[in-house]
Amino acid sequence: MFRDRLDAAEHLAERLSHLKGSNPLVLAIPRGGVPMGRYLADALEGELDVVLVRKLRAPGNPEFAIGAISEDGTMKLDEAASHYPQAAIEREAEQQRKLLQQRRERYNPVRPPIAPEGRTVVIVDDGSATGATMEAALKTLQGRAEHLIAALGVASTSAVDRLAAVADEVVCLEVPPRFMAVGQFYVDFGQVEEAEVMELLEE
Repeated sequence: MFRDRLDAAEHLAERLSHLKGSNPLVLAIPRGGVPMGRYLADALEGELDVVLVRKLRAPGNPEFAIGAISEDGTMKLDEAASHYPQAAIEREAEQQRKLLQQRRERYNPVRPPIAPEGRTVVIVDDGSATGATMEAALKTLQGRAEHLIAALGVASTSAVDRLAAVADEVVCLEVPPRFMAVGQFYVDFGQVEEAEVMELLEE
């Protein structure tokens, strides 16, 4: 469906071209969203920063996400989380909080967080299966941004519906009826390395 993340970013930039000249703040979800965020920020003549969130993994099944947590402690649990012990979920949440703190400490020397108050904010990611990670990111900006947009290359129908309840606007390029994983809709879906994220934020 997309050649790579930059191909998706080009299409998103076309859909969001009306923001050009308004100095939007583009917040990318690391790591896959950062190359897309860099392109969007440049195309829309805005600023780029990151919004830090992590998926919460199911105890005993790390490939299965049961929610997400942001660096300010905002946690959103899926219905599936009710099937797991609360103590195990809290341990996972604490582990992910530490990882978020470490990541922010790495990024801070490059560029301190940009304040979103009173601005149009675009949160971008390459895609979403459940919407949990993007939802957690959106919730950290509620009441702070003037206009909050969720921008994705591809997402499931349920994820788009979930995000529509939180964002002022959802811009998703593709919402396929059969959705298994984000990577199936990209020809090149290689992992974005931390060094690339740092370089893109420095530009």
